[in-house]
Amino acid sequence: MKKKDERKKQANPHAGHRQRKREQFLRQGLDAFADHEALELLLFYAIPQRDTNGLAHLLVDRFGGLGGVLGAPVEELVQVKGMGETAAVLLKLVPAIYQKAMLSLSGEEEILDTTDRQGDYFLNLFAFESEERIYQVCLDAKGRKIRTDKIGVGDVSSVGLNARKIVENALKCGAAQVVLAHNHPSGIAWPSREDRASTAQIRSALEPLGIVLTDHIIVADNDYVSLRLSGLL
Repeated sequence: MKKKDERKKQANPHAGHRQRKREQFLRQGLDAFADHEALELLLFYAIPQRDTNGLAHLLVDRFGGLGGVLGAPVEELVQVKGMGETAAVLLKLVPAIYQKAMLSLSGEEEILDTTDRQGDYFLNLFAFESEERIYQVCLDAKGRKIRTDKIGVGDVSSVGLNARKIVENALKCGAAQVVLAHNHPSGIAWPSREDRASTAQIRSALEPLGIVLTDHIIVADNDYVSLRLSGLL
């Protein structure tokens, strides 16, 4: 048995370190992990036979932190020495699953009756997102979330805020209020002229139906801007 263990250790000299890191995570969660250590742990599952600590450092240094790494496109991730496509896909899978989980909670009751609550909700929804996306949240009269729908991928000027689709979504679930949101992945959280024009168009489409466009929130990095609070809605 001892010889067998020694052969395993020779086959993967990092096995003991990996096991200790896994056990540390199970005991303490990620609170005790630096960004590169959390990334190192994740990369264990894509790179089984090689030390991932140095690679984790390279990724964090290049992309400026864990959030930057998880938000980076696959084509940029694979340019880092030691990163293959399998590892890059794993890193992209993490935020994608997180976002899908956020949307799957759509049926659960959540109160979004203030700008702060709406802003926090969208900050979480857009976390690690490297593409511009547009979302619609339908609320009842008391500000309870009924459902969240993705309206499009791409900037507002190229995709457009599809008024018909937004109206249909709101009518389908009996919404009393609608909140729109999109992100500026590489910009600042300030509405463009196209953002303001599209918002006015949607408000005009909803008003005759007795549905209020409560806000349009723009997210960038860890910040957001409310068109309503900015006097633009």
